Amino acid sequence: MGLKNSQYQAIMRSYEQKQLRSHDLLNSHYEEVCRVLPEFRTLDESISDLSIRRGKQLLNGDDHAVDSLHEELAILRERKKALLKSAGFPDDYLEPQYECSLCKDTGYIDNKKCRCFKKAVSDLLYSPSNLAGVLRYENFDTFSLDYYSENFKDPRSGRSARDVMREAHRICLNFVKTFETEHKNLFLYGDVGVGKTFLSNCIARDLIEQGFSVLYFSAPSFFNTLAHHTFDKNDVDAQNMYESIFDCDLLIIDDLGTEYTNAFIASQLFSCLNERLLSRRSTVISTNLSLDSLADLYTERSFSRITSNYIMLKIIGDDIRIKKKLLHKEEQ
Repeated sequence: MGLKNSQYQAIMRSYEQKQLRSHDLLNSHYEEVCRVLPEFRTLDESISDLSIRRGKQLLNGDDHAVDSLHEELAILRERKKALLKSAGFPDDYLEPQYECSLCKDTGYIDNKKCRCFKKAVSDLLYSPSNLAGVLRYENFDTFSLDYYSENFKDPRSGRSARDVMREAHRICLNFVKTFETEHKNLFLYGDVGVGKTFLSNCIARDLIEQGFSVLYFSAPSFFNTLAHHTFDKNDVDAQNMYESIFDCDLLIIDDLGTEYTNAFIASQLFSCLNERLLSRRSTVISTNLSLDSLADLYTERSFSRITSNYIMLKIIGDDIRIKKKLLHKEEQ
């Protein structure tokens, strides 16, 4: 999953439309004010004429022109405010109305993508995929401990599958609650079908609804995106995809270990994890691998980054997908 150039252009066109709507609304408000208060347009014309006269004086060497201009403009502006108030208009009625006050509907702040732009990317990438539908059914509202048995015990800790998942659920809820301030990372590991992806989807749904940008990748798709960027520098789509991986508020890498692993893959994983840690951007990783296998496949450097900077959540239990199938058959 990544942002194509055509998708980037579509987002930028949406910002242009927002700016046009803001401009049209402001013009509409201005014309309404002038209809109700004809004197208001006269004051605006006076301000324009005054600025031109003082500009000419400044060019002719009058050093006091600027100070005089500021004083007279302040008087005229106060008269405009008083007129608006007398007619019952709000103080900000003639101010631009932006959907995003941070970037003023440009998508960028100091040449960096605004949060609203990242959110637009996230929404665009989720909407056409089946993940948008999945998140309607896999979220904290539909979470249930009923699939986790008290009798299924972790041989090392002696804790039941239900106790383990109850604690994991609590940690994931807190991850969402403190997302903006604590910049945590999660590593979910355990056998197939125990609910790791479900928890990732729960987190994704809540953060997307809060306005954060979330990107989800299966591990093969994730590494394919990184490889495409590395080996085809002229591909604009690949560049956009690559930037999205490092810019998004939350990156989810699902099923780590299902990709073909080699030295390139291992180095790319380390580079991505390290960069996101340095920029304090959160990452959630899920895998069926054991911790020993993780160290063997992705080098000690990546293993160290994960174990030192991620909350490690081992999920245990029966394969929930099999349980659901059996339950569905019983209901038929």
